[in-house]
Amino acid sequence: MAQTFLLEPGRWIIQGNWLERNGMPISVKGMTLVVWNRDNWFSMATKLTFPGSDRSEISLRYRGRLDDGERQYTYLLEHNLLGKIEGEGWICPDTIVQRYWVLGDRERRSGFETLHRISDDTYYLTSGILTGHFLTSTMEASLERQQK
Repeated sequence: MAQTFLLEPGRWIIQGNWLERNGMPISVKGMTLVVWNRDNWFSMATKLTFPGSDRSEISLRYRGRLDDGERQYTYLLEHNLLGKIEGEGWICPDTIVQRYWVLGDRERRSGFETLHRISDDTYYLTSGILTGHFLTSTMEASLERQQK
């Protein structure tokens, strides 16, 4: 099975739950747009909202490069709450795994994302943000590709 998320341009709808340390799960919804250019550079923009909550929305803007036939890539990310981030990703047979770290951060924040392929049009996402060695928040969500 070939990966479709990230490796193909598209719009993806996100729906799931956000959890913070010592808190109850809150609903999260959003969208991700993936775009490729001819030089093997990709851009990805994600916006997350929290319906029924006073939590601020989260926006993420990725830019990375993945050469044809490669399974590993690096990226830069601008996160509206965490700031400037660097990361790396691996394309695995059934998952896409990403790890990142916040640049110049005294709190030593970092994070991870795992996207498990269910079908060409469906993925399951689990992610987490760490401060130092402690997990501070997680998200679990499904991603559904919007049809053209």
